[in-house]
Amino acid sequence: MCMKLKLPIAFFLIIFLFSCEEEKVPKPFYPRNDHEAYEKSLENANLLSTALGKDWQELAIEALDNPEEIELPYEEAFFVDSRSAYALGYSFKAKRGQKIKISISEVASDTMRRFVDLFRVEEMGLNHIASADSTGHLLGFEPRKDGQYILRFQSELLRGGTFKITFENVPTLKFPVAGHSFKSIRSFWGDPRDGGSRKHEGIDIFAPKGTPVIAPTDGFVKDAYERGIGGKVIWLTDSKRIHTFYFAHLDDYKVKKGERVKMGDTLGFVGTSGNAHIAVPHLHFGVYKKGPIDPLSHLKAAGLHLQNVKRDLHWLGKEIRIKSNTKLYADQKGQQQLSRLEKYQVAQVISMNASLCRIQLPDGQVGYVNKSELSNRLNPIFNLSARQDFDLMFKPDFNTKIGLLERNEVYDVIGKNLDYLLVKTSSGKTGWINPDAKKSGTKAEEE
Repeated sequence: MCMKLKLPIAFFLIIFLFSCEEEKVPKPFYPRNDHEAYEKSLENANLLSTALGKDWQELAIEALDNPEEIELPYEEAFFVDSRSAYALGYSFKAKRGQKIKISISEVASDTMRRFVDLFRVEEMGLNHIASADSTGHLLGFEPRKDGQYILRFQSELLRGGTFKITFENVPTLKFPVAGHSFKSIRSFWGDPRDGGSRKHEGIDIFAPKGTPVIAPTDGFVKDAYERGIGGKVIWLTDSKRIHTFYFAHLDDYKVKKGERVKMGDTLGFVGTSGNAHIAVPHLHFGVYKKGPIDPLSHLKAAGLHLQNVKRDLHWLGKEIRIKSNTKLYADQKGQQQLSRLEKYQVAQVISMNASLCRIQLPDGQVGYVNKSELSNRLNPIFNLSARQDFDLMFKPDFNTKIGLLERNEVYDVIGKNLDYLLVKTSSGKTGWINPDAKKSGTKAEEE
């Protein structure tokens, strides 16, 4: 009896185990940021399988794989076309000790969600370190080490507009000598000391004796004493960061060990104590984090002054014309030439900084030209009469026919792309015609 019962029990046990193994419960999806959440919503709505959805995904990857290389500070205005997917990446270097502020303002736009994500470039790939909120107005961070970073901007589908993005790098610390700036620094990190036997582990800020030395940030006075080559010194621990600051050669103190101070509070006064007794009065300022580090990037913003984008913003998203033969470059520095552009070439402006425009040719090619090479005046170049019927096209492409330019109809040529001509007909239609068009008629006044 027992043997008869064992077989069915074993059989059902095997069936149960196999069925449990085949039954796989999907793990719940928890998005790490708004970009991932939006991508998941497109997937749930079966939109990622559409052409527009695929473009959105591919452009998100492309923005990280091939970002625009910029040097901070930097400002750019750009156009987002609501009829197509859009993403843009910026690659830049940032130093420890700086605060990077990235702000996005609307020049003119639909109400839209935008996804602004920051990545640090590491040996193993990209590490996502921060996101702006879904309105994407502001993102700020302090690099914990020198490195290369990539910022990606991407908008939701079917929304567009014109935006301005600004990258600024500002010091994280207030200058430690009252009334002075980095121009008062005369001895820098790494300068030789004692005949070259050691190197300077800080900077020297020169100021008259008795000038107040102030707290560069909120902190805690770790120690204050007089001895050795530093003379009268103060050690201050940063309340916000894992840093300790060293102030040496002071004439006197105004704080004591254990005291808490606010940024801007007076700690002591510039002097010549220690081994500076035969030198011009100055403050030796050092920054320590598991050893000494260069203080300069904590006190002085790297790069030149910010070049603001103020003019010609109305060009964004519009067709413009090349004034004279010029070159189209792949990069802002003009190191890689893509092609030569002929006079009257038509293109769309998709972004601009203070001196350059990023344009897109009718064939989809994208590159940089100098603003001075462009004009938004599409006044007639030639006045012609059609000697035969021509297909009128939306683009310089035979597959984009939108109408007909009839024989004997008068039209103006307002631009070109290779052998195609952009025309405006006497009836008010604008489009491209077949490259076999003959240039008959009179030439209008040029720009």
